[in-house]
Amino acid sequence: MSYEMIAIVMFSSMMLMLLTGQRVFGAIGFVGALAGVMLWGTGGVDIPFSSAMKLMKWYPLLTLPMFIFMGYVLSESRIADDLYRMFHVWMGPVKGGLAIGTIGLMVLISAMNGLSVAGMAIGATIALPELLRRGYDKIMVTGVIQAGSSLGILVPPSVVLVLYAMIARQPVGQLWLAGVLPGLMMALLFVIYIYVRCRLQPSLGPVLPAEERNVSLAEKLRLLRAGLLPLVIFAVMMVPFVKGWTSLVESSAVGAMAALLAAILKGRMTRQVFEVSVRKTLAISCMFMWIILAALAFGAIFDGLGAVKAIEGLFTERLGLSPWTILILMQLSFIVMGTFLDDTAMLVIVAPLYVPLVDALGFDLIWYGVLYTITTQIAYMTPPFGYNLFLMRAMAPPEIGLRDIYLSILPFVVVMMAALSLVMVFPQIALWLPGYIYGS
Repeated sequence: MSYEMIAIVMFSSMMLMLLTGQRVFGAIGFVGALAGVMLWGTGGVDIPFSSAMKLMKWYPLLTLPMFIFMGYVLSESRIADDLYRMFHVWMGPVKGGLAIGTIGLMVLISAMNGLSVAGMAIGATIALPELLRRGYDKIMVTGVIQAGSSLGILVPPSVVLVLYAMIARQPVGQLWLAGVLPGLMMALLFVIYIYVRCRLQPSLGPVLPAEERNVSLAEKLRLLRAGLLPLVIFAVMMVPFVKGWTSLVESSAVGAMAALLAAILKGRMTRQVFEVSVRKTLAISCMFMWIILAALAFGAIFDGLGAVKAIEGLFTERLGLSPWTILILMQLSFIVMGTFLDDTAMLVIVAPLYVPLVDALGFDLIWYGVLYTITTQIAYMTPPFGYNLFLMRAMAPPEIGLRDIYLSILPFVVVMMAALSLVMVFPQIALWLPGYIYGS
């Protein structure tokens, strides 16, 4: 059997197992380990074992539980409530101001917790009821929550970029910096869209009543100080890392301790909050570690087969496709897979094939990590089976139906496609900041 056929059989078997409802790490790891034994006999069992050892020795992996714990402490202690109150007061007089403030809330939540699910949960429970109660259009605000929550996997500290760094063997710090400007650019595009649309159709996002806007300057400043606390924590964590004073792992520990200290000083660190944060951190961290382990084992089989070179030859020599055509086809495949898989599953399934291929085609792997993440954001919200669509359906109030959720996301998908195109055409949007920081 040719290497190409072996690769196709492995991918087909893995997808079949996923469609039957098996866990992602179980399907990927089982297919990888079984293929190793069938191809190389009993010596093939060393492949998953060596992958496990490689995982245990990867020091930056310690950042994963630290950042997850930091995010859960800030969200479980309800510090996000202060953020929304701040945006409520400061942005209320603007048409569509609360929706714009919600995007700002999502950006700050993304800096607290690099998981889109956390942003979706906070947005759906805090922002959405307030927006609906104040007469905002339910279709527009549903799209705002979904689009804003997707920023969690692009704005640092993105957990998805940590996984990509592990699999693509790229520095996490550079990937995080590469995601900053594209993430802020996308948030700005969302804000521009909301502002323009609410100016044209004021009924979609009415201003707050005068009695709610009449807040003293002292109260506004107090709310500003309370709402900017996560930014202070983010700065305390990231500035020493960017300046080279601390390593990535040390910065993650600083961030976790700063979040814990902030919750204690505000009197919100109860036993229940601490226990829930630790339990959720343990569950998420273990899930990611199993997935990385399975991806490393699966990727090692591909390296041993030489399947990547065979696929590269198929695209470039037999089919005569240009590198850019191949890259665009890869992005389209992510969007298709995103209709039924989450971001982590997509990454570990195709990374053994796509990452070496992208490198062989001469593209920058840091830049490609940002492209993958943006494409994943789009795939998350692409009907009919986008991951975020069903998360929103589970969290939304009864008056918001599945049709409303589908309609709400269409304009934001167009905005995200525009952002993706800009980053593809102008790679320096992603590469300038890491080049500037690490170059200096």
